Amino acid sequence: QVQLAESGGGSVQAGGSLRLSCVASGRTFSSYAMGWFRQAPGKEREFVATVVWSGRSTYYTDSVKGRFTISGDNAKNTVYLQMNSLKPEDTAVYYCAAVTSDFRDSYYLARAYNYWGQGTQVTVAS
Repeated sequence: QVQLAESGGGSVQAGGSLRLSCVASGRTFSSYAMGWFRQAPGKEREFVATVVWSGRSTYYTDSVKGRFTISGDNAKNTVYLQMNSLKPEDTAVYYCAAVTSDFRDSYYLARAYNYWGQGTQVTVAS
């Protein structure tokens, strides 16, 4: 059974930083890509960033470009999200996601991923 476990969430002031981590476990788990989504209260889950291990391609939603950096280690099934210059509108539950084969849908869609973590809360105070 594959499990994704996030950590690193918390509360910070606007302008601060947080680093989220996600580790995937499972005897035969191997991912094609891992990424992060977020969901704010009353809103739909939205794409934040993803890394495709082959070629180390990274993709970001426009609102976090220049502030967030996704990185990780495919061999360790680990992905990170370094979040700098945080804004109150970044407040959300952040979810780690993984897909084990080539994307069958657009990478920014939640349905393109087949494994999910439980989420970690990020709160940014103004």
